[in-house]
Amino acid sequence: MAKMHVTTTINGEPTEFLCEPNETMLDVLRDNLGMTGSKEGCGSGDCGACSVTLDDRLVCSCLMLAAEAEGHEIRTIEGLSQGEKLHPLQEKFLEMAALQCGICTPGVLVATDALLKKNPNPSETEVRYWLAGNLCRCTGYDKIVRAVLETAAEMRGAAE
Repeated sequence: MAKMHVTTTINGEPTEFLCEPNETMLDVLRDNLGMTGSKEGCGSGDCGACSVTLDDRLVCSCLMLAAEAEGHEIRTIEGLSQGEKLHPLQEKFLEMAALQCGICTPGVLVATDALLKKNPNPSETEVRYWLAGNLCRCTGYDKIVRAVLETAAEMRGAAE
C-alpha cells in the first residue's frame, strides 16, 4: 500500500509526514514525529492518555487515523508549554502533586486545557465531567480537580 502525504499543523508548526492509510495519529506522533508525550494506555479510546485537540476539539489520537489530520490543526501535550516555560496547569499539577505515575497526565492536561479554553470558570462538577474520559489509577482525581480549579482562578485573576 502506498503511503499517504499529510500536511497539517501540529502545536502551531506547519508539519508534513508520510503515513500508512491505517496508521493512527498516536502512532505517527510517537513513532514518526518523536512526540512521545501522548501515551497509549488502552488503544481503544477508553482511557484518554492519548488525548490531543483537533481544531480545538478533544479527541483520542489512538482512534484517529493520521490521514484525518490533513488540513487540520493538532495540539499535543508538547504544545502546552512555551519552550521551557510551563503552562499554568503544568505548574499547578507539579505544585499540588496532582500526578503520580504520569501515564494519564498528558491526556488530563490536554483535556483540562481544552476545558479552560471553553469555560474559564468551571465548577467542580464540570471539571469532573470533562475528565470523565481520562482514567487515572493512581491519584483518585481530587488533587487533579483542585489543581484545575486553582489554575482557572489564577488564570482569571491574571486576565483581569
